[in-house]
Amino acid sequence: MIVRRLGLVAYEPTWRAMQAFNCARNPDTGDQLWIVEHPSVYTLGLAGRPEHVLAPGNIAVVKTDRGGQVTYHGPGQVVAYPLLDLRRTGYGVKETVRRLEQAAIDTLAGYGVTGERRAGMPGVYVAGAKIAAIGLRVARGCSYHGIALNADLDLEPFSRIDPCGYPGLASTRLADHGVNDKISVVQERFERSLFRCLTT
Repeated sequence: MIVRRLGLVAYEPTWRAMQAFNCARNPDTGDQLWIVEHPSVYTLGLAGRPEHVLAPGNIAVVKTDRGGQVTYHGPGQVVAYPLLDLRRTGYGVKETVRRLEQAAIDTLAGYGVTGERRAGMPGVYVAGAKIAAIGLRVARGCSYHGIALNADLDLEPFSRIDPCGYPGLASTRLADHGVNDKISVVQERFERSLFRCLTT
């Protein structure tokens, strides 16, 4: 798996680049893991309902082709996009989600923070508040989109939506649990966990 660290990049061109990569790949194309940050943006998944976007203000809302509902991306959040050929990995969408969740849980554990799953609500939670959100798209047997882990971003924009379609769902971040690492350090640690969980 090739890891690409793309820095702070706009959401929509990155999404279009993922689509293009997926359309152009063939059975011999190697998998990639893109690690990014995005400027402030709300993204509305295929199942997203506009009424869950309560008061976006000056933050753009982008309708996208991933699964799931509405979420927020912003600086200080680690976003990871695994571009995987699921036919070659030998595991399907549910197992991919489980492995993404495990990578986040492992990263949190490395900081002494306990992350957990919630039945029927993909993602990772700390004391009932969401710290990592997942939304995937599978086309031609290959995945794109991925997982966002809150490191030290402004959580206020989450109050302007029903996160993942759940009114009042609380959000949290590593910084709320005593983690003061730079975003680059969190990215590196999360990247290692993702690589391990997705390739073994």
